[in-house]
This record gives sequence, C-alpha cells and structure tokens, in this order.
Amino acid sequence: MASVVLLTTSLQAGEIQTHAWPVQFVPLEVAAFPVVLDVGFWMEIVNQGDVIKLQPVTVHRYEGCIDVRVRTNFNLLLSCTITPTGAIGGTYTATITNAAISVPSGVARLCVTLNNANLAGQPGGSTNVHVATVTVRVVPR
Repeated sequence: MASVVLLTTSLQAGEIQTHAWPVQFVPLEVAAFPVVLDVGFWMEIVNQGDVIKLQPVTVHRYEGCIDVRVRTNFNLLLSCTITPTGAIGGTYTATITNAAISVPSGVARLCVTLNNANLAGQPGGSTNVHVATVTVRVVPR
C-alpha cells in the first residue's frame, strides 16, 4: 500500500488556492496595494483677472491698489515687478505688502504708483489705457 502525504504550505499574498469555489462565483480577496502620492507645491491667485486702476493724486502722480487673494498648500513669499507699455511716460513703481502668505490662504496688497506722468502721449478722454503690466512672483519660505 502506498500512502499519500500532502504537505500544506503557507500562501503568498496574491495567490489563491482552493479546491472548490464557493457556491456562487464571488470575488475573493487576494491582495491589497497601498496607494501613495507625492504632494507638490500648489498656489492660486484667486482674483488674477483683476485690474489695477490708477487714480490721480496730482496732475503728474497716479496711484492704484488691489488686494491679491491667494490660496496655497505651502508658506510662500510674493514679490512683484512692473513693466511700462510706453503708452504714458513716467516713473512706474510697484510694491506688495503683506507678501508673506501662510497655508491655507492670505491676502497681499499690490500697489502701483506713476510719478512724473507725461499725459501728452494720449488724447484727453481716453479710458482704460493699458500703461503697464505688473508681474507677481512666488517663492517658498
């Protein structure tokens, strides 16, 4: 007589061993995989479509400001530069205050000043003349 020896081994994850499937064909759990994600730096200027409208302070000095609303997942520092279009001559400056924004959101103040404005380059009564562009920059802090 021959005897049969059956050795049972432990199964590795992802393997299935069954001699008879359950009464109905139902899914059997065989493995689980963790899902991971690398979270990058993310920020958004909520009101990036706003326009800075310069208002006269004197005949040759104009000023205008807007609030820059920011949402972010990292602490950041804003800065800015200004580039005149040449439509109106003068000295343009841009400043940003409350530029240190912390998670999850904050508001910075962006202001533009035009000194020594030379209004001779545009006819009187012109409206919404594009005179400069302010570029906002960001760096983690």
